[in-house]
Amino acid sequence: MSAQLKGRTALVTGATSGIGQGVAQALAAAGAQVIVHGRDAARGADVVAGITSAGGAASFVAADLAEGTAATTRLATCAADLAGGPIDILVNNAAYLVGQTATTDTTEAMIDTALAVSVKAPILLTAALVPAMTERGGGVIINMGSANGISGMAKTALYSTTKSAIHGLTRALAAEYGPAGIRVNAIAPGPTLTGITQAHRAFLDPLIATLPSRSYSTPAQIGATAVFLASDDAANIHGAV
Repeated sequence: MSAQLKGRTALVTGATSGIGQGVAQALAAAGAQVIVHGRDAARGADVVAGITSAGGAASFVAADLAEGTAATTRLATCAADLAGGPIDILVNNAAYLVGQTATTDTTEAMIDTALAVSVKAPILLTAALVPAMTERGGGVIINMGSANGISGMAKTALYSTTKSAIHGLTRALAAEYGPAGIRVNAIAPGPTLTGITQAHRAFLDPLIATLPSRSYSTPAQIGATAVFLASDDAANIHGAV
């Protein structure tokens, strides 16, 4: 455990597995009190147990972000209640993960769900938490983007669209709230080895072979980046992806 983020509270959406779990664990290890969000209470309890057994502080809140304002308002309220005050760090990580899907096979229902979870929810959750951040003099928002939002890949049109939107949202929010002391940045991971990506190794392995490192990222590495962006070491970084 370190004291880098001691005394700060963090809400991490989509934190019951993969990158979100890695970010939650890293923030807790750096001293933050972490609110773990997800839809599955059992998985949430497992993540919380792992964090607390390692000496960290964590709680779980269940919410289905596809439900819109009702869900994000409830999540913001419950998170603040569990934290005992305003949230200092918001990590918008939850996303609708669309596998390789041809655009001609993409349904309207898939589009609606992807936009609701991956784009609308971060905007609504930010709007719900920013007033308290502003009142107390600042805060940190970290949005989870993706290399897919930067480079085009076949059969990823819907996912790439949502991640491009997150990158644009990050820059706009940084310009809007930077003067209020709220730093907004994004992390755009390349292929990261998680339980979900294991099923797509046949698609991803050839891509890995083109990278300088020739290796996948890990959730722990993404978590370390989140800790840096949330810390005072990144005090003058705004709108970066």
